[in-house]
Amino acid sequence: MSTDTVERVRQVDPAEHAYATQLAFLAAYDDGPRPPAWKLTPKAVVMFIVGSGGELALPKGARRDGLPARLTIEPKFVGDRALVERCVVTLAGERGLLLVGEPGTAKSMLSELLAAAVCGTSELVVQGTAGTTEDQLRYGWNYALLLAHGPSPEALVPSPVLTAMRSGAVARIEEITRCLPEVQDALVSILSDRRIAVPELAGTPDATAPAAPGFTVIATANLRDRGVSEMSAALKRRFNFETVGPIPDLAAETALVTRQAKAVLERVQTLFAVDEAVIEALVTVFRDLRAGRSVEGWDIERPSTVMSTAEAVAVASSLGLAAAYFPGDRDVLSLLPGHLLGVVRKDDPADGAKLLGYWDGAVRRRAQDGARLWRQLWELRDALGQ
Repeated sequence: MSTDTVERVRQVDPAEHAYATQLAFLAAYDDGPRPPAWKLTPKAVVMFIVGSGGELALPKGARRDGLPARLTIEPKFVGDRALVERCVVTLAGERGLLLVGEPGTAKSMLSELLAAAVCGTSELVVQGTAGTTEDQLRYGWNYALLLAHGPSPEALVPSPVLTAMRSGAVARIEEITRCLPEVQDALVSILSDRRIAVPELAGTPDATAPAAPGFTVIATANLRDRGVSEMSAALKRRFNFETVGPIPDLAAETALVTRQAKAVLERVQTLFAVDEAVIEALVTVFRDLRAGRSVEGWDIERPSTVMSTAEAVAVASSLGLAAAYFPGDRDVLSLLPGHLLGVVRKDDPADGAKLLGYWDGAVRRRAQDGARLWRQLWELRDALGQ
């Protein structure tokens, strides 16, 4: 492989690249009214995210430009369609959208999909941390040009938010509650005034950068980060809040975990060879520990860590990689307790005892009921004590 080829290969494509054909197809499929600067109609945005539910056919006379005549849009976000529709309506009204929920509930993925479908790019992102500065929301300077020629539009380095304002696009702010209060306050004026002042360029046409039609912000926040930098009431008023919860259905979550794990294996050009029953057992354990109650109604002591779908995908991917790179060395199921222990102990090492309690309770009772796979898992109990 040439150096030039290596530079073009990416581990993960942004949504607008990964689903470019689907986005172009939907733009040709639905030519209805669109909010200012939107690439798709609101209806097509929802369809892109939750799926078409069947095969779509381009209408006669629609521009094809190499597009397939028919295409099925698969669901990318497993959740409430009504939630997605509310998100789209919020963005159509150019109001800020805040996605909140437990870690690992696909808030960032939903944010990326929405931005890609609405404005064609999901890469205007600010990652919120304790080190995020106000400049990262507004603008900075190329100091070489600044020193050589003084303040000028050429020396100004726009933030992702300023770039979105100028182009009427969607800016994304991840983990907004991890930003310091003074950084959050800068966002209040941006969302209120819909412009950014550049006092260094006073007296020039570039002294103020107004927001173009279509500009808005999608932010995400973890419920577990509420105590980091609580959002002010003023900032909260400028967002519509939507809570993204765990996937309610076992079959849907199992299908998602399988699909995402397969995608990980595909990126390393390897087949995913983990039995579906193993993945279902993995997801069942995650759901039981997350809820503090088994599907049978047995009470379970919850660990401190969030047993998220994202973590389940990571474990399923690890099982798939082990099966691919160490074929025949051991049964993949035998690796599951060790991976579960690693997840459960992330926040508190003492929570390993809670996983052991789950084994002595729910796993043992299912084994006694005669389920073969759960009998095998019960026989692996000793692995939790290592």
